[in-house]
Order: sequence, then structure tokens, then C-alpha cells
Amino acid sequence: MPLPSAPTKPGSIVKDIPAQLEIKQEKPKRKRTVKAKSTVEPVTAQTAEVMTEAAQSTEKKVVARAAKKAVKAAPVPSLSENAHKPKLKRSKAGASEGRKLYVLDTNVLLHDPTSMFRFEEHDVYLPMITLEELDNHKSGMTDVARNARQVSRTLDAILQHLEGPIEEGIPLSVLGSKECLGRLYVQTTPFSTQLPMLPAGKADNQILAVVRGLKESRPSEQVILVSKDINMRLKAAALNLEAEDYFNDKMIEDSDILYSGTKQLPANFWEAHGKNLRSWQQDGYTWYEITGPLVSSFIVNEFIWHEGEGTPFYGQVKSVDRNTAIVRVLPDYTSQKNSVWGITARNREQGFALSLLMDPEIDFVTLLGQAGTGKTLLALAAALTQTMEMRRFNEIIVTRATVSVGEDIGFLPGTEEEKMTPWLGAIDDNLEVLNRGSANDSEWGRRASNDLIRSRIRIKSMSFMRGRTFMNKLVIIDEAQNLTPKQMKTLITRAGPGSKIVCLGNIAQIDTPYLTEGSSGLTYVVDRFKGWEHSGHITMQRGERSRRADYATDVL
Repeated sequence: MPLPSAPTKPGSIVKDIPAQLEIKQEKPKRKRTVKAKSTVEPVTAQTAEVMTEAAQSTEKKVVARAAKKAVKAAPVPSLSENAHKPKLKRSKAGASEGRKLYVLDTNVLLHDPTSMFRFEEHDVYLPMITLEELDNHKSGMTDVARNARQVSRTLDAILQHLEGPIEEGIPLSVLGSKECLGRLYVQTTPFSTQLPMLPAGKADNQILAVVRGLKESRPSEQVILVSKDINMRLKAAALNLEAEDYFNDKMIEDSDILYSGTKQLPANFWEAHGKNLRSWQQDGYTWYEITGPLVSSFIVNEFIWHEGEGTPFYGQVKSVDRNTAIVRVLPDYTSQKNSVWGITARNREQGFALSLLMDPEIDFVTLLGQAGTGKTLLALAAALTQTMEMRRFNEIIVTRATVSVGEDIGFLPGTEEEKMTPWLGAIDDNLEVLNRGSANDSEWGRRASNDLIRSRIRIKSMSFMRGRTFMNKLVIIDEAQNLTPKQMKTLITRAGPGSKIVCLGNIAQIDTPYLTEGSSGLTYVVDRFKGWEHSGHITMQRGERSRRADYATDVL
């Protein structure tokens, strides 16, 4: 095979290679030449500008490195060096606010054992006298003693995560509460602050002295006393100290805005919502499918009503999907044919209450209203009908909080049921009304009926409820406004399959210390169960006991 012909321009190819090498080698030589000239020849204005920018950039990098090293090497300040410096947060208005230091009174911890974790990003401070008072209240079987022991166990669990000096505080998030961004501080040194106007031996005055001492030793922080004691807050105000009530347990600030369970429809409701209206009959009820702008504000199991010139409308919202709702028309419980154990509704709210009490799909009912509105009578009538006639439940359990209005009369003799009988006199009064029978009934017949009814009613104490499970029973909790949210949770969680719980109360008649209309257990469950498909609530407005009782309620 012949060889390929030789290149036609070998010389040009060879000449290009040294040229390329020469160019690559010239670049570093030019840099060295410029550096050499800079030490001898005068610097032009353009070169000076470039050098100035390079020097400034280098200086910034050096300063940044030094700052980082200084931050890493900076020691953690002790408490005496203002370790509790307020961290800034961004408010809704866009302004920066500092963290606050809340000093807790003993009654706050005894009222809510989890109150330490309710202050979000702010810090909590416990005076030594508060721990001493907790130790004094830990013995016994009362709710106060149980809360004191729970607080002690919580503090012990927090202290298990202590890594540095206790003076620097412990993060409150160590137990898993991610929303708690503050720290817990415990008093370790005494304050020399004196309150000349107050005796030094009283525990409340010692807490006030601690607040004054913190305010003087930490002038850059906002120190606030939190107490459930009104007199304690008054004394703090007189000493020019900030004091607040404990508001976290309050579901509402004003009882007037509590969910009532009813909604009055405007006069033009059917004109605005009747265009795509559908209706049908099912399970003996009339149903409507309503579409319109007002439907989105409906709540499941809320009662809607309209009383105009024509036929009044009373319905119960069963489901809501955006701007479409399914409404069931209520039976007329004012009619004798729909009477419950011989009782008919005398007003609109009583008819709504009977609808909830007789509905097998409703597992939890709350009836709230002033004295004489018929809460207990309606609940007992519905309970007897569903127990004795319909056989939905095999027993009725009645309980209430044993909180007296006046002075305690002491221990009561007898069994559990005999001890609870004086507390449930309202049940006996209403049973007499329900068992009065007709005029033709004999005395023997009324007594036999009374014995039969009482055989299905069990009166139980709340003290022995923990651990129990009620199967196919209707539980009536009377005077529920005197229960704390924790007690209410204990009772409601006792219900097993086939059971129904009815809570009755009047938040205007609270006898339990430290409880208010906003923090009552009854208010708590009304707000938390609102909108659940198996619960309902009615606030009863009109009293039906007697004209004298209604007038006394209004003027006294």
C-alpha cells in the first residue's frame, strides 16, 4: 500500500506551536512586570482606583473573619451580667418587643399545673416562697393537692435537663413543648428589698418583695406578677408593680359572646337562598338543601329559625359544605302528640333542647341557662323516656359537684348514694313533677311508679369516677358550671359505647373559688365541642318556673 502524501505546509504548522507556547508564557511575565513597575513607576489614576477597591474588599473580609472569631470566643454571660437579655420579636404592627419575665404566684400553679408552659416566648420566674407553699399543699386527695404534686413532678422533670448553672435558667421546651421559647428561672439568692407598708412574714408580701427586687436588679426587663388573687394584684398596683390575672384558662373574655347554639335567619333569607332550594322526606323528617352566601356561617347541629307572619321555621343544620347546607326540619315539641314523658316544650329553646336530648345520633349535650328555664326537667324527661320506654339506655346516672353555696354542714352519714341525696334535691323535685300522673291514678300506683323510676336512677359522686366506663347509660351532670376543665374532661371521658352525657348549668351561679364565667369547665366544653357532628348546645333564655322567679332573676 502506498504511503500518504506529505503535508503541503509543514513549516506553517511548526511555526504556530511556538507561537501558542509563547503566548501562554507571556501572561505570568506581564503580571510580574506590572508588579515590578508599581514599585518604581508612578501609579496612574485608573490603577489607583482598582487598587483601592481591592484593598477595601480585603479589609472587609479581614474584619468579618475577626468578628466571627470574637463571637465564637465570647464567654456566656452570667445572670449577674444580665444573662436574661430580652430577645426581640416582631409584632403584628411590625414593631419590636422585648421578652417579659412573669413571676408566678402559687395560686396560679395550683389552678393550672401546666401554667408554666402558657407564656409562649416569655420567661417564667418562681420565687422560693412559691415552692414552699407548693410543698404545704401537696398532702391530701383534693384537686389542689393533686395539682401541687403535678407541679412538683413537672419541675423535677425540667431540672433533669439542667446543663449549666441554675441561675442561667432552663429552657421550657425541654419536655417537648415546642411553642415554649422562654426559660424557667428559680430564685437562688435573697433580695434585700423591703416593703415598709406590709409585714414581711406573709407569703404574699414576700412574693411582692421578690417582684420589687427583680424590677430593681433588672431594669431593662419588664417584670410582671401573675396572680389569681385580686387583693394581691391590688397591693402590687399600690406598690407600682405590674400585675395581671391568669387569662390562659379563659375560653372567652365575655360570656355574652359564648356560642348559643341558635341563629335567627334574616327576613329576606328565603328570597336570597330559595333559588336552588331542594326538599325531600326521609326517616319521618323533612329535609332541605339550602345554597347561598349565609350558609357558610352555619355550624353543624346549630338550630336556625325564622318567625315571621307566616308559618315559623325551625331547623337543625346537619352538614355544611362551603355554601351548601343540609337542614332537617324539627318536630313540633309544643304539641301534645310529641310530648316527652308528658312534658311539652313551652318555648323555642325548650323545643331545641328536646330535639338534642331525643336524637340518638347526639352523644353529648350541653344545656346552659338561668334558673327556671327547665334544664333539669327536660333532661330527666328525655332520660326516662329513652330508658323506660325506648330501651336505649339501661340506667340513668346523676352526679354533680359538691360545692355548697354557704357554709359546709360537715360530713353526711350513710352510703355514697345517701350522702349525695341532699346535693341532688333538684332531681327529687323534678321526679315529683314527672311522676304526678293523672287525677285517676291511685296513691298506690304513684308509689309503685316512683319506686320503678328510682330503680333506674343511680346517684353517684364525682370522687369515684376516675377509671370507670359507662356502657349504655345516660349520664346527667348537674351544676356543671362549678367544674374545672380538668374535672369535666374526667367525667366526659368515662362514657363508653351507647352512652350519652348531658351537662346542665348556669355560668352566672359559680360557687367554686378561682372559677369565672370564662374559665368554667362548662364554658370550656361548649366552646371545644362546637361544630362536632355528635354534639349539640342550647343556651336557654326564657324562664318557665314562675312569674315570681322570672322577675327575681331580672331585678336581683
